Amino acid sequence: MREDIDSEILRLAIPNMISNISIPLLSTVDVMLMGDIDVANLAAIGIGTVLFNMIYWNLGFLRMGTTGMVAQAYGANDVKGIAAILGRAIIVAAVFACMILLIQSVLFSGGEMFFSLEGEQLLLTKQYFNVRIWAAPATLLIYVLFGWLFGMQNAWLPLWGTICINVVNMIVSYVLVSEYNLGMRGVALGTVVAQYCGVVLLSVMIVVKYRKYIGFDWGMIVSDVKAFGLFLSINGDIFVRTVCLTFVFSFFYAVSVELGTVVLAVNVILQQFINWMSYAIDGFAYAAESLVGKYRGAQNGDVLKRMIVRCLGWSAAIAFLFSVAFYCFDTNLVLLFSDDRNAIAASEPLLAYVCIFPLIAVASYIWDGIFVGLLATKSMRNSMVISLGMFLLTLQVLPQYENGEHIWIALCVFVIARGGIQSLLYYRYGTELK
Repeated sequence: MREDIDSEILRLAIPNMISNISIPLLSTVDVMLMGDIDVANLAAIGIGTVLFNMIYWNLGFLRMGTTGMVAQAYGANDVKGIAAILGRAIIVAAVFACMILLIQSVLFSGGEMFFSLEGEQLLLTKQYFNVRIWAAPATLLIYVLFGWLFGMQNAWLPLWGTICINVVNMIVSYVLVSEYNLGMRGVALGTVVAQYCGVVLLSVMIVVKYRKYIGFDWGMIVSDVKAFGLFLSINGDIFVRTVCLTFVFSFFYAVSVELGTVVLAVNVILQQFINWMSYAIDGFAYAAESLVGKYRGAQNGDVLKRMIVRCLGWSAAIAFLFSVAFYCFDTNLVLLFSDDRNAIAASEPLLAYVCIFPLIAVASYIWDGIFVGLLATKSMRNSMVISLGMFLLTLQVLPQYENGEHIWIALCVFVIARGGIQSLLYYRYGTELK
């Protein structure tokens, strides 16, 4: 039985890991391209990326909520429910995409104030933002399509879609920056082109493979108030959870801005390592969303509990490997992005936090996937709100280090709190979490 469970987990987790690890390549390549120009461009691309993370991560419920609901419908063999969830998710994504485009100037002004942008940093970040914002409809639709496919227990089509997006992005961005000297605008336009190519490819693949699941009855989808209300309620909980998460990492960068360009550039680089780790572990978290949801929908409690234990075990092993790798490579990883002596020197005392981060953060990552599969979104929301409070309290009581060490300590407290609270909730309520 253990071998069957492991093979089922790996069948989804491995392509998810490959797909997820390739996602930060988008920002990693952008950072490398801008890092070859100067530190100001490197810092601006970091802020620009975070601005869009603040927007899009907050809408991550379009993927997570869709995965959990579709997975449970799949386990229950509810064909009409599977189609209806996709239709509702597309409607919500379209509404939010229109809102983003309509209030884009307000969004940038908010980011400008939050990060205290001025001078060259403001100009460069605005160049990036004004182009990349037009990828919003494609980005949100990709969230929906990925979430739906994960719920259908299919991690391979998202992998091919992600590879397509990344390859197009890297090629177009490199050509526009290196050959046409478009700088920040070239990097942003590469992302826009790549996102729309990804939508086209994913749509074609879904129509070919899942034709019987996409015969939408739009009247039923809109008129079923109870089902739509449940869809919005679940996604509302995930939205609050994600706003808290986004705030933590955005605040991390906001404090970095106040500490100067060198500290900001160093933290942009070090967060690339955290991205690599988090997206790899999220491969198992996504597998947990799909499989926990499927067996919850099928009401197979025995396999469900074994699946949760094995997902926790696999993710812990991956986290350990990342910690070892970060420790072994040390400052050599920083040299991948910059050979600036000041940046390298500033990174050295912070690398210890990067090394331990996978070990202390892994529980929070995998529990999120398990909670999504169980549709225990209220518990996930509440644990995140409490953890955010502990993050802010830690920053309040710690001394302010010039190298930004205090924000790394607060970030560590944040992920420990998340994982600890979620573990206690599962220990008390088990698979009956709400």
